[in-house]
Amino acid sequence: MTHDVELVVLADEHGEATGTAPKATIHTADTPLHFAFSCWLLDAQGRLLMTRRALSKKTWPGVWTNSYCGHPGPGESNEDAVARRSVEELGFAPGAVTDITAVVPEFRYRAVDSSGIVENEFCPVFVARLREGAQPAPREDEIDSLAWVDPRDLIAAADAAPFAFSPWLVEELSDRRLRDALLR
Repeated sequence: MTHDVELVVLADEHGEATGTAPKATIHTADTPLHFAFSCWLLDAQGRLLMTRRALSKKTWPGVWTNSYCGHPGPGESNEDAVARRSVEELGFAPGAVTDITAVVPEFRYRAVDSSGIVENEFCPVFVARLREGAQPAPREDEIDSLAWVDPRDLIAAADAAPFAFSPWLVEELSDRRLRDALLR
């Protein structure tokens, strides 16, 4: 039996691809710079989907964060990766996530969780829309809980208590372009 190995694309300091590595091996205390994405998903009423990371996650287990994140595979566009992960992680039907728009395309961050594991990513930030009536069926190994929130409430909470959220959520929300896109 053959198992597919999810590969991430490694990067140099200039944002150029330098190779690939198995996703399962790269998130360590010395994580190499690599490509990822972060997506903020709004429903037809303008509510934002928040997720609490599964307790079994290697990094930031049990932490509340944006809708979902992931890594584009070799040769895969960020937009295609956003659509793919909406199905794989959140269990949406293919095509349920639409209007995938890069709002902070140059975002890059590095953060260290309490166990010493590092995130080190070029991570464009996207806002997308959910088709009316689409329902999530999240994978338990990815997501512990879901909540639909008013983006204004999240912004206020992140400003008041940034320690309660993933570091990338807080950093991404510090960009006015993301705040504006969420409040449209």
